[in-house]
Amino acid sequence: MNITINTFEDKELIGQLFEQIFPGFGEGGKSMKIIIDAFGGDNAPAAVLEGCAQAVRELGASLVLTGDEEKIRAVAKEKNIDLTGMEIAHAPTVIPVCEEPTQILKKYKDCSMAKGFQMLAAGEGDAFITAGSTGAMVVGATMIVKRIKGVKRAAIGTVIPNAKGHYMLLDSGANQECRPEMLRQFGVMGSVYMERIMNVPSPRVGLVNIGTEDSKGTDLQVEANKLLRQAGVNYVGNVEAREIPLGGCDVAVADGFTGNVVLKLTEGLAKMFSGELKGMFLSSLGTKIGALLLSGQVKAFKKKLDASEVGGALLLGIRRPVIKAHGNSDGKAFKNAIRQAMLCCQNHVVEEIAQSLKTIVEDEDR
Repeated sequence: MNITINTFEDKELIGQLFEQIFPGFGEGGKSMKIIIDAFGGDNAPAAVLEGCAQAVRELGASLVLTGDEEKIRAVAKEKNIDLTGMEIAHAPTVIPVCEEPTQILKKYKDCSMAKGFQMLAAGEGDAFITAGSTGAMVVGATMIVKRIKGVKRAAIGTVIPNAKGHYMLLDSGANQECRPEMLRQFGVMGSVYMERIMNVPSPRVGLVNIGTEDSKGTDLQVEANKLLRQAGVNYVGNVEAREIPLGGCDVAVADGFTGNVVLKLTEGLAKMFSGELKGMFLSSLGTKIGALLLSGQVKAFKKKLDASEVGGALLLGIRRPVIKAHGNSDGKAFKNAIRQAMLCCQNHVVEEIAQSLKTIVEDEDR
């Protein structure tokens, strides 16, 4: 029987219930370990430690922190952060964001990110989270942890709010140049994630394009459109960029260059709208009263746009879950990234992706 848990609320009650029905369930859950790069991101290690402490308290997480142990303990003491539930795997260096990504395999093979990947590959943890260099993350995950058999390229899948809930955009930056068969695989991987983690039944997969007609786009889009129709997913065809935030699809497939442009434009528009909304509400006494009356709806809207609520972007196509947290993540974002990683493990996302791609991979090998 496949048991899926989609919330960590009332976790103790849920755990007790499952332990009564399925003896040993509790021990199995406790054995899950999430590895965290303690020195990835603009606010590391303080924000990382704060998020990890929240995850231990609220989610019952078991964590391993990679990085300089002396510095980790010093910051924890300074910020009065309890390290209970966290192991520390010493790694003396940190790979700079501006460094050539391949240096994670050479000059910085002892860095906190590399240590995390080495542990993940060795089975010393079930998932890995970092807010460090995206390029180094992609190289490290691909070369150390390795891709799922048959996967052409790993893709960054970013969950973004839209008018109907959320959608996944992939690839959102890992591969600037793609081949049609890669986009087909992206569609399959994104569909699995949205169904298993975001609880979207039969996710609608769309190909980001400049028009809805089959003839639109470059050779890449024209050929990918044909392949996606044969991918065994709920493919709805080409989707124009303006339809994506309106709920035109649940999985938006694109090459990494196009996807990253869509992502950055969306982030910019969200900041602009939030700023304009705040300006309108503070412009006069009447609008301030209106803001007070609408405070509940405004808070809900801000929460929907808050990237920290999701936690991070999954690097789809790797043999174990790897999550890229935003560079400016705070403690809340890291906690939710840990939650995301735990859900990926509990819902067997990697295994589901591998199974869903099996037929496609076999066809490509013929």
